[in-house]
Amino acid sequence: MTISDRFLLSVDAGIRTGLALYNSSGELKWYRSHNLGSIASLRKVAYSMLKSIDGLEYIVVEGGGSITNVWINAAQKLKITTIKTDAGEWRKELLYLKEHPNSQKAKESAIKLSRQIIDSSEAPAYNTPTHDAAEAILIGKWGCKKVKWIQSISLHH
Repeated sequence: MTISDRFLLSVDAGIRTGLALYNSSGELKWYRSHNLGSIASLRKVAYSMLKSIDGLEYIVVEGGGSITNVWINAAQKLKITTIKTDAGEWRKELLYLKEHPNSQKAKESAIKLSRQIIDSSEAPAYNTPTHDAAEAILIGKWGCKKVKWIQSISLHH
């Protein structure tokens, strides 16, 4: 396995789930959002989705409760290292302090900042990401720094 064959998947967990895939150079490869409709559907999708990504080394999941646990359990079955976070943790490093407590401002900032990451990547940019996908993109960038694939995150508000 070469360094470019290692990946990190970030998940903004929810019935409407945001996903972003990064390589070990901290480059965004793709992002998307899926409305899975129910936790039963999520259970069917999570394991097969994780299994389908060759070289998936890390999954960073933001969220809580049973939806987050579906992703963590699927990752553990596949022996993928999991990192659980919450919005308060990763937003501290990526958003201005005034944006943290206001959920709507934080989501708007996430969309704006994620566009910078998309524009500087080779990831297909079909559309402006939903706030779920945008947050997954930022969570993934934060995750790349956390696992030391990148040294810093420079985004311009």
